[in-house]
Amino acid sequence: MEITPLVWVVTIAVTIAFFVYEFFAHVRTPHEPTIGESARWSAFYIGLALLFGVGVGVFSGWTYGGEYFAGYLTEKALSIDNLFVFLIVMTGFAVPKIYQQKVLMIGIVIALILRGIFIAVGAALIENFSWIFYLFGALLLFLAYRQAFAHGDGNPADGRFMRFVRRILPVSDEYDRDRLTVVKGGRRFVTPMLLTIIAIGFVDLIFAVDSIPAIYGLTEEAYIVFTANAFALMGLRQLYFLIGGLLERLVYLAQGLAVILAFIGVKLVLHAMHVNELPFINGGEPMLWAPEIPIWFSLVFIAATIAVATAASLLKTRRDRTRGSDLLAHDTDTQKELS
Repeated sequence: MEITPLVWVVTIAVTIAFFVYEFFAHVRTPHEPTIGESARWSAFYIGLALLFGVGVGVFSGWTYGGEYFAGYLTEKALSIDNLFVFLIVMTGFAVPKIYQQKVLMIGIVIALILRGIFIAVGAALIENFSWIFYLFGALLLFLAYRQAFAHGDGNPADGRFMRFVRRILPVSDEYDRDRLTVVKGGRRFVTPMLLTIIAIGFVDLIFAVDSIPAIYGLTEEAYIVFTANAFALMGLRQLYFLIGGLLERLVYLAQGLAVILAFIGVKLVLHAMHVNELPFINGGEPMLWAPEIPIWFSLVFIAATIAVATAASLLKTRRDRTRGSDLLAHDTDTQKELS
């Protein structure tokens, strides 16, 4: 896939333009978005991402188109998991709803910058060291285990990192609109708003470690990696307000993502065996008998896993809600009989 410097410049410029527009059109004036506003813009950005993928397929071939769609689905699923942690952070810091848009916008921009750095580093490593696929594969298998069995432990708003930040920064107890610092008694304090942004930036760093090796397991094209990440993050702010209540119902999202990360980890290890150059593994010779998982299978597997995890989550929460209603009705009837 040949991408000229001009295409890179235009792509990055358009991406920046979208976020600048988002800020001035929606975020600059604090307000809580309506469901209709969130739904319209979420549909617009998802439609734009799908249209771009069709363009990749038409102009660069459907192998690259399939890689883009598999990467976009994976990054979107990881971004929704990211939203769940954002929700925990903003609940922990009690961020007023009218200011949550600004926090989300800054958090998403930080995420895009961090992922851009990781993409550049990952591309350089892959180009120069084929053994990096072993490392990425092992990292994803570890992250899959952590995602499945250690998800949701603790509140990032009160974690070790944030306790360290509170020790070194003078913190105000109250919000002052959406200001990041405030002067009291001649002394400058940081507000809880700034602490929230720092916490979300730290979360973004952790999620970048997950997402970049994952998508490099689906494509080695840095352009596809960047655009899939950019489109996954576009509209994430609106999606937060659209599915805020649904996030708590996606109880099996972590397990679904764990399956996806483990699958891509295995795919990376198999690819590493196929291009092996390490002298202490098979005498430094490629293991051409190792199967290469085709991109169409990866796309189907990822889509099916997300669908199954979502459906299972909604069924479980509905069943739990029905069981809770039945128990409440039973207790009410029992109390009436006793009285």
